[in-house]
Amino acid sequence: MSVRTQSSEEPAEAVHRAGFACFVGRPNAGKSTLTNALVGQKVAITSNRPQTTRHTVRGIVHRPEAQLILVDTPGLHKPRTLLGERLNDVVRTTWAEVDVIGFCLPANEKLGPGDRFIAKELAGIKKTPKVAIVTKTDLVDSKTLAEQLIAVDQLGRELGITWAEIVPVSATANQQVDLLADLLTPLLPEGPALYPEGDLTDEPEQVMVAELIREAALEGVRDELPHSIAVVVEEMLPREDRPADKPLLDIHANVFIERPSQKGIIIGPKGKRLKDVGIKSRKQIEALLGTPVFLDLHVKVAKDWQRDPKQLRRLGF
Repeated sequence: MSVRTQSSEEPAEAVHRAGFACFVGRPNAGKSTLTNALVGQKVAITSNRPQTTRHTVRGIVHRPEAQLILVDTPGLHKPRTLLGERLNDVVRTTWAEVDVIGFCLPANEKLGPGDRFIAKELAGIKKTPKVAIVTKTDLVDSKTLAEQLIAVDQLGRELGITWAEIVPVSATANQQVDLLADLLTPLLPEGPALYPEGDLTDEPEQVMVAELIREAALEGVRDELPHSIAVVVEEMLPREDRPADKPLLDIHANVFIERPSQKGIIIGPKGKRLKDVGIKSRKQIEALLGTPVFLDLHVKVAKDWQRDPKQLRRLGF
């Protein structure tokens, strides 16, 4: 088993590589946080609630010798609803199309049935190189980390997976994140950059804005809500009659929930909670788009949308 803790000096060669990597792992394994740390800017939404990433968000890491495009998939899990099944299909399709797969396993939780479920699926994908990434290393001592690294190595042997690398990282403490990029790079195919320098994601702006609103709406909400929130940006229009040096972007968005009883939770007493969601997400949206924003938020009920194919399509799934 070779565990990487610092990069060995390799002779510089002038070959450029570009390709796609995706991080997989059960919900809340630290995939989105790792994507953001590698890209160096917030592109994937992060939340301490599992199951928050629904769209395939691509973060783009630009390096002199390579361009690494990160595809962030939803956490694979045993589906209980139609939405769950669709998410799992998205994951498998993505795995088949990328150049390298990073399997994220948190250092602070013993390997469980969820990890094994994903590892078995990975074992079936023969050609794509797989890197085991032990995340959240800042939360454990060195003995626990060593035990986890050995367990991950054994899991691979058991299921016939040859890990290209096993890398411990902490995205929040920014430990070994650059090393991870160094190790993923040689696994990419040779080729020119696929995206212009400066692009960090190819997600349509509207989708990213919706995700930022959703992230703010999830914060501090009781446990029954995370799966029940969807956000749709109805329109984004520059305000007319504004001087060129004082632009304003009007954004109209709907926050959809499944039941009327959830409306009060999102809106809060005297509308305070929704107002906070607006303030918080507006700051993030302005940072993302680089322009002042007027955000108009409405909460609507889309009854049992997670189980209804028509509603799922309307909400973009």
